[in-house]
Amino acid sequence: MEVLQEHQNMDEKPMKLWKKAMYLPYRKQIAKKWMDEFKKVWHIAGPAIITSVSVFSMDFITAAFAGQLGDVELAAVSEVQNVLLGFVTGIMLGLGSALETLCGQAVGAGEFNMLGIYLQRSWIISMVTALLLTPTYVFASRILKLLHQDPKISDLAGKYAIWIIPEIFASALNYSTEKFLQAQTKVWFMAFSSMITLAIHVLLNWIFVTKFGMGLVGAAIAGNISFWILVVAKIIYIVCGWFPEAWTGFSYLAFKSLTKFLKLSVASAVMLCLEIWYYTAVILIVGGLKDAAIAVDAISICMNLHVWALMFALGFTISASVRVSNELGAGNPKGAKFTVGVNVLISAMIGVVFSVIILATKNQFPRMFSKEQHVMSETSKLGYILALTIFITSIQTVFHGVAIGAGWQFLVALVNFGCYYGVGLPLGALLGYKFNLGVQGVWYSMLGGSLLQTIILFVIIGRTNWNKEALQAEMRVRTWGGPMENQ
Repeated sequence: MEVLQEHQNMDEKPMKLWKKAMYLPYRKQIAKKWMDEFKKVWHIAGPAIITSVSVFSMDFITAAFAGQLGDVELAAVSEVQNVLLGFVTGIMLGLGSALETLCGQAVGAGEFNMLGIYLQRSWIISMVTALLLTPTYVFASRILKLLHQDPKISDLAGKYAIWIIPEIFASALNYSTEKFLQAQTKVWFMAFSSMITLAIHVLLNWIFVTKFGMGLVGAAIAGNISFWILVVAKIIYIVCGWFPEAWTGFSYLAFKSLTKFLKLSVASAVMLCLEIWYYTAVILIVGGLKDAAIAVDAISICMNLHVWALMFALGFTISASVRVSNELGAGNPKGAKFTVGVNVLISAMIGVVFSVIILATKNQFPRMFSKEQHVMSETSKLGYILALTIFITSIQTVFHGVAIGAGWQFLVALVNFGCYYGVGLPLGALLGYKFNLGVQGVWYSMLGGSLLQTIILFVIIGRTNWNKEALQAEMRVRTWGGPMENQ
C-alpha cells in the first residue's frame, strides 16, 4: 500500500506542475488584458478629467470670487449656476450626447464620412434651442420668485443671469464639439485648451471683480469671455484640417434628416436633464427652508465640491461611453463588457480617495467659500453625507457612460424619473419640511434616489446580452451611415 501511495504521489506531482505551468500563461494573459484596457481607459479618461475639472473650475472660481463679495452675492450666483445653468446645461449636454452614441459606434465600425455632418446637425439643433431658452435668463428673477426663492437673492440673481446670456450660445456649440472629439479620442487638445482657458478665467476675474470692483457684472463678463475662448479654440482645431476623413467642410446635408436626428437628441437630452435637474430641484427645495440664505449657501458649497469630485468620475463616464460604443461598433461584445468592469473599478477607487479627503477636512473646506460661522457650521454637518454621495456617484456616472455608449438613453430616462422624481424629491420635501430635518434631510433623500438608481442600472448592465447590443450597433451604423442616408 505504501509503495502504491508513493507511486500515486509521484504521478500527482508532474500533474500539478503541468497545471501550474498552464495556469501561469493564462494569468499573464489576463493581466495583460487588464493592463491593455487600463491604458486605453486612461488614455481617454485622463485628458477628459483634466478638461472636466478645468471647465467646472471656471464656475468654481466664479463662486469663490462672488463669495468674497458677500453671502447674498454667493447665494445669487449659486442659484443661477445650480438652477438656471443646471437647466440649460442639462438640455445642451443632452442634445450633444446623441453624438456619443452615433459617432462612437461609427468610429468603431470605421465609418468616418458622416461625423462632420452629425456635428453640424447637432450645432443647428443646439443653437436654435439656445435661442428658445434665452427668455429663461431674461425673466430669471421672476422665475425664481415663482419658485418661492428669497426675493432679495432672486433680484440679484436675475441681474447676473442677464449678463451671462452669451454663455448659453457658447454651451450650445461646446458640448457637441466635445462629443465629436471624444468619439475619436482626440482629447489632449481639449485638455490643454481648457487648462489655458482656466488660467485666463482666473486672471479675468481678478481684473474685473477685484481690481476694477465691478462685482457680479465683472464676474459675468469674465465668464462670457472665457467660455467663448474655449469654444472657438475647439472649432478652429476641427475645421483647420486635423480631421480629413471626419470633417470635409460645411455641407447642405447638415439640414437633411434633422427630424430624425432631433428624436435621438431629445432622448439623450431627457435622460441627462432628469439627472441634472434633480440637483436643481434639491436647491429649490432648500431655498424654501428656514434661513434660506444659510441653507442655500451650505448645500451649494457641498454641491460645488460634489460636482468638482464628479468631474473626475466624469472622465470615466466619457471613457466608458467611448470604449463601449467603439467596441460595439467594431462588433466586439466581449470587449464592451470587459471595459465596463475596468472603468467601474478605477472610478470607484478614485471615489474612495475623494470621500476620505472630504471626511478628513469636513471642518476646514467650508472656509474656502464663506467666512460666516453659521454657513461653515451648517456645511460641516453635511460632510459625512457628502463623502458617501461622492462614492456612490463615482460608480453611478460610469453606468451612465455605458448607457450612452450602448444607446440606452430612453431606458435610463425612465429609471431616472422613477428614482429621482418618484422617490428622491418627495422624500426630500417630507424630511426637510414635515420632519424638520432641514438641509440634512433633503440631502439624505437625494442620496437615496441616487443609490436606488445605481442599483437598478447595475442589475440592467449585469443582465445585458452584449452580443445583441453589438448587432443593434451594427444596424444603427448602417441606418445612419453615409451611403444609405444619402440614398
